[in-house]
Amino acid sequence: MELQLVGEKSKNIEVADDVFSCAFNEPLIHQVVTAYLSSGRAGTKAQKNRSAVSGGGIKPWRQKGTGRARAGTIRSPLWRKGGVTFAAQPRSYDQKINKKMYRGALRSILSELIRAERLFIIESLALETHKTKDFIAKLKDLNLTDRLLVIAESVEENLYLASRNLINIDVRDVAAVDPASLVGSEKVLITVAALKQLEELLK
Repeated sequence: MELQLVGEKSKNIEVADDVFSCAFNEPLIHQVVTAYLSSGRAGTKAQKNRSAVSGGGIKPWRQKGTGRARAGTIRSPLWRKGGVTFAAQPRSYDQKINKKMYRGALRSILSELIRAERLFIIESLALETHKTKDFIAKLKDLNLTDRLLVIAESVEENLYLASRNLINIDVRDVAAVDPASLVGSEKVLITVAALKQLEELLK
């Protein structure tokens, strides 16, 4: 299939149909995005249960004859300074995703972006200066002002410096592209070289 370059009406680029013309597989995309976000969780939350709280090795008073409720330890969850009943423990939130599933989800997302006219291709993103206003002016010329993901073959110094203070614009190279960033962006701007790199990775 052929895709038109943004800002250049007469120039098209040829891309592989098996990468950029796939069916929209919503269950697969949901599973892969959920797994990706879950793997980013630290899972370090921890609380002390009754076995981890110090003290309480001796029965506080005898079983019968005191008029008080029977008790075996002062570290019971019912007591002040006692352990937590269902204490949270460190855990891993990782979910297993095969490479075939991951690549299939990326192909499905990119294909849907093309069908929805949310993927824009540009010849190059080389900036002459590192000024943010120049970068914004270039994006306005392309009519790209929404929540934007910019994908370049490599993030050069001028591009990094010009975009780092922009809240709604995320600049990445091909290696840093993930399904969550693609799904969460209103529009995606990608260079021709980056598109070809992505195509080779997803074939």
